[in-house]
Amino acid sequence: MSALLSLKGRRVVVGITGGIAAYKSAELVRCLRQRGCEVRVVMTEGAQRFITPLTLQALSGHRVSTELLDPEAEASMGHIELARWADTVLVAPASANFMARLAHGFADDLLTTICLATQAILLVAPAMNQQMWRNSATRDNRELLRRRNIRLLGPAEGVQACGDTGPGRMWEPEELVDAVVQMGERGPLSGQAVVVTAGPTREALDPVRYLSNRSSGKMGYAVAAAAAQAGAEVVLVSGPTSLPTPSGVYRVDVESAQEMRQAVLGLVDGCQLFIAAAAVADYRPVTVLGEKIKKGESTLTLPLERTDDILADVAAREAGPFTVGFAAETDNVESYAEAKLMRKGLDMIAANQVGGVDSGFDSDNNALTVIWPGGKVELPYIDKHTLAQQLMEVVIERYHAKD
Repeated sequence: MSALLSLKGRRVVVGITGGIAAYKSAELVRCLRQRGCEVRVVMTEGAQRFITPLTLQALSGHRVSTELLDPEAEASMGHIELARWADTVLVAPASANFMARLAHGFADDLLTTICLATQAILLVAPAMNQQMWRNSATRDNRELLRRRNIRLLGPAEGVQACGDTGPGRMWEPEELVDAVVQMGERGPLSGQAVVVTAGPTREALDPVRYLSNRSSGKMGYAVAAAAAQAGAEVVLVSGPTSLPTPSGVYRVDVESAQEMRQAVLGLVDGCQLFIAAAAVADYRPVTVLGEKIKKGESTLTLPLERTDDILADVAAREAGPFTVGFAAETDNVESYAEAKLMRKGLDMIAANQVGGVDSGFDSDNNALTVIWPGGKVELPYIDKHTLAQQLMEVVIERYHAKD
């Protein structure tokens, strides 16, 4: 089904809060209407300092709502009427202040009241200074929003209006429209929560050095994107990578194996599928030195200790999620993968060979042998995005078969 048909007749409330990215909201409203949506616009007081209601009225074809206690609408409970009318509420841009108020249940203006009163799909597109986005208060607020099934779209990274560079740019209007399309479609994983891990971990030796591996995170990110396209609510727990967050995916950044474990265990109780595509370090230094190791003897001995096995921990949980592991091997790929499947009690494992030319880590292409108790399938050598979609088809089939 085309995006145009998918949005025909959809009823979208676009909420606009105060921030320079508000200028993009005019194009967002135009794109939504072009795709067949009915659009109503709600603006905060701060938003009106950046773009006028008249502009949005002309683009939406309807009067813009700005006041909670509007004498022209309140007799018919205008805010409740809008909350009931919408099948999607999209706040773009969403400032740090708005996210904080929404996270803590404030209903002190029209937009927060609508968000609190609606049963519609609620999407939030953050836009703020990169340091505000990284602040621990904002991090806590977005985690609260995620737990309440409010989907965060972005932000993107790049140069900001203030001159800083980093995360905090609002997604472009076409990206937001694509997300609205995706949220409205009933995919095979609609209503399901999926946690995906991706990328390497880094285990510190001293303030400047660490142990890591060659994982690029490309396969895990492609899997997260494929799960989102299937309609799932996806949280991506990512080690250090340079990859952009897939559309419709909420990303949690970690560095070490311990940080990844803590993030995963804090999420899996509320998810139905867990897909462990990350290349987690098996060992870490016993001691992390506070000062840089100086060059000395011709050899250096580094005592290492085992890291916790995240995948096995999740698989062992009572009434835990459907658990999919990955096995990257240089030889005897299938036999090692089968042993890992049985040893850790997994529902499924995806195995691939690494160490060759143009395959495995850091390559754009790969092939997988997918194994589960009593069956297997070979997925051919192809680009990782297509491969991830094929893998998700197998995962979905086995997941629903287990039910």
